[in-house]
Amino acid sequence: MAFVQDAPKDSFRLGMLIYDTRYRSITIQVVVLILFLLFLSWLVNNTAQNLAAKGRTFDFGFLWMRAGYDINQRLVDYTNDSTHMRAAFIGLLNTLLAAFVGCIIATILGVVIGVLRLSKNWIVSRLMTVYVEIFRNVPVLLWILLAATILSETTPQPRDFRQTPEMEQAGEEPKASMLFGIIAVTNRGTVIPEPKFCIGKPQAECDADPNEGGLGVIDLGIFKVSLNLLALLVVFGGSIFVNSRITKQANATQEATGIRPVTWWKSLAVLIIPSAILLWALGLHFVVPELKGFNFVGGISVLHSFTALTLALALYTAAFIAEIVRAGIMAISRGQSEAAAALGLRPGRTMSLVILPQALRVIIPPLISQYLNLTKNTSLAIAVSYMDLRGTLGGITLNQTGKELECMLLMMGIYLTISLIISALMNLFNRAVKLKER
Repeated sequence: MAFVQDAPKDSFRLGMLIYDTRYRSITIQVVVLILFLLFLSWLVNNTAQNLAAKGRTFDFGFLWMRAGYDINQRLVDYTNDSTHMRAAFIGLLNTLLAAFVGCIIATILGVVIGVLRLSKNWIVSRLMTVYVEIFRNVPVLLWILLAATILSETTPQPRDFRQTPEMEQAGEEPKASMLFGIIAVTNRGTVIPEPKFCIGKPQAECDADPNEGGLGVIDLGIFKVSLNLLALLVVFGGSIFVNSRITKQANATQEATGIRPVTWWKSLAVLIIPSAILLWALGLHFVVPELKGFNFVGGISVLHSFTALTLALALYTAAFIAEIVRAGIMAISRGQSEAAAALGLRPGRTMSLVILPQALRVIIPPLISQYLNLTKNTSLAIAVSYMDLRGTLGGITLNQTGKELECMLLMMGIYLTISLIISALMNLFNRAVKLKER
């Protein structure tokens, strides 16, 4: 009787690292890794030798030196006696602010324009097409400069808001007036009312106090945390949680009975009333800007550099988002719309409840790239003198300290970190809206 035995296994030989497909891919990866590490070590060594030849060192000690320059717009406290680290932090916050506001505006405009491009109204669809073609085919830097020029050249000077006694006697009105009586748009910037909190003190005394009233603040050293804002976030977060429970219960009732209960008034009450009561309890009021001397005092001043940068980036990016939204909608089968119409849904409800939710799985991946592009394009703020990360760390700090390599590496690392965070968050959202296989 014959027995079938397993084939003898070959012993390992060095030639198998090249000729055996089981090991060849690993060999190639190891070789590439070694070559990359050798190149990286040569680059670092060459840089160190060049710096030593010029009598310079590679260190980040300059970050704790006095900055010595002012920043015209900031979200947290800063003076010219602060360190370069503090200045870079202010610039980072300005960058994040412009990117955050720009992404929100661009998303809203992009979705609306993308939907209107598919409108059956010939004029509306063609106007949206003209918008898309104009904005996406002109460099974004030109839009930033154009927006800054329009805002600075077409807006009145602060003195144009003044009404002199002679003008009052003659019955003449000032050349310019405030929007809604509370917003002043001048060639120096836009001044909007400033929210203030006041508990247990006269309102005039609270307005004169530079520190925030209400519950006060907590000084963490790097920045101050508003207890009023924290309380508002906690209350609003609780309202969102309660509203989600109301929506979940309504969904369960609809699945069980086929009838959708009316919950809009409950959601509106839950989301608005608790926050409104808290703001009333904290003594919320607004300080309206007033013209005193040569400029407006009181309120919050928003520089035209920030407005021009944010508006130009939002309008430019919205043109690309509109095309992404249009492509996502067109990717959905026409049968979905016909089925919704057969059920009696109106076109608007069909778009919001049937088409857009399905189109998100096509829209989200390219939308991430547009958010990343907008965030990185904020570095063009230097063209309109907006002090973002490029203007502080990569501008004045770099020129004052002469630490070009260190500043550039820090900027690259910060932008890389921001981009990775945006990508991670959007990928989480993408996984939440994608189709679930069963």
